[in-house]
Amino acid sequence: MRSPLLLLCLSGICLWMVALSLKICAFNVRSFGEAKARNKRVMEILIKIIARCDLCLIQEVRDSKGEAIPTLVRELNRFDKSNSYAHIESKRLGRNSYKEQYVYIYRTDMLRVQEQFQYPKPNTGMANETDVFSREPFIVRFYSPSTLVKDFVLVGQHTCPKNAMKEMDELYSVFQAICKKWKTENVMFLGDLNAACSYVTIKGWGMVRLRSDPKFRWLIGDEEDTTVREKTHCAYDRIVVHGKAFMSGIVPNSAQPFNFKKEFELTEEEALKVSDHYPVEVDLKPSHRYLLRNEL
Repeated sequence: MRSPLLLLCLSGICLWMVALSLKICAFNVRSFGEAKARNKRVMEILIKIIARCDLCLIQEVRDSKGEAIPTLVRELNRFDKSNSYAHIESKRLGRNSYKEQYVYIYRTDMLRVQEQFQYPKPNTGMANETDVFSREPFIVRFYSPSTLVKDFVLVGQHTCPKNAMKEMDELYSVFQAICKKWKTENVMFLGDLNAACSYVTIKGWGMVRLRSDPKFRWLIGDEEDTTVREKTHCAYDRIVVHGKAFMSGIVPNSAQPFNFKKEFELTEEEALKVSDHYPVEVDLKPSHRYLLRNEL
């Protein structure tokens, strides 16, 4: 039987590891552009949400002038002077006049961008044999010196609701292309996959290779709710990780939605001005050497 002192020490170590871990988030901010960037109250909440994260994928950026994201990052650096934030963005994506961008905001003192590429449309001769994606994934390879898993790839994806299951299945081809291009299998898919409620079927799930292959772990479960509205309960936003090596570097039970409405004591109406989605997040374990350098 463990002594109370031992249990206290173990719990202290766990809390310490969480404090030194690296938090990865994905947030569909719903039509983020000039209007939201000019809304002081919305920006205050957004900055508080993003400042919790060491690395955050922002989706549904709709900013034709290219001013909203630089404004957000500038205000974030003013708010959190203990860290330095930068961003990397995709081109504007979409099949018609409706365009979105993916943006990764990250702490430069904790992460380094190694490589990036925009998953191509089929006519460029790469893996996407059919034009499945409404907005092709934006893929970035990061290096994190302080975590157990140091070299990993993030694949940001916001699926089209009516085509969500086909797009999720095609992410398997994206994984294969990454393995071939960069010779790594430490891959995380994250974003608003529309992976719940009326956009998915039990029969359809069996055809999604990203779901049926046991090497991919869906860290945000089907039972979660990533929506702000009380009348809905859907796990649209997901984090999916490939392989045992990557899984071993994740803090157990750290993957979850972040209920900013509850955290910041907002009404539903106030929260919806920020987004109709909650961010999802997961923590990476710090490396043993990093723990020793920062020991109590």
